[in-house]
Amino acid sequence: MTIRTMARIQRAPTDHTDWCTRDHTCGLAEHRGRPITIAPDTGGRAVVTRVRAGDRDYAEITMRVPLHRSDRIAAARLTVLLRHIHALFAAVAAVRPGTLTGRGGQRAIDTPRRVA
Repeated sequence: MTIRTMARIQRAPTDHTDWCTRDHTCGLAEHRGRPITIAPDTGGRAVVTRVRAGDRDYAEITMRVPLHRSDRIAAARLTVLLRHIHALFAAVAAVRPGTLTGRGGQRAIDTPRRVA
């Protein structure tokens, strides 16, 4: 009796893009570009990475935004942040109509939500 300790992964090879880093950051199902870090003088930072997953390209954004120690002020800042993120998605969709739509079904991002 033989025991297999590791599963064998089989996938079709995907070619690297012109912009991907061609290193360990390219995973089995995606290609990743070199991250761009934005660190304004106001504190916090954002890291933007171009990602190709399947047949679509995405901008992956990771943000760290400083909040106030007061819960009331922190909640107000989060409300402003969420409104700006919603406006950012709308602006990106306006540059190329159909970018964020056409996937079928209603998504949370398509419906403006009130943040308390």
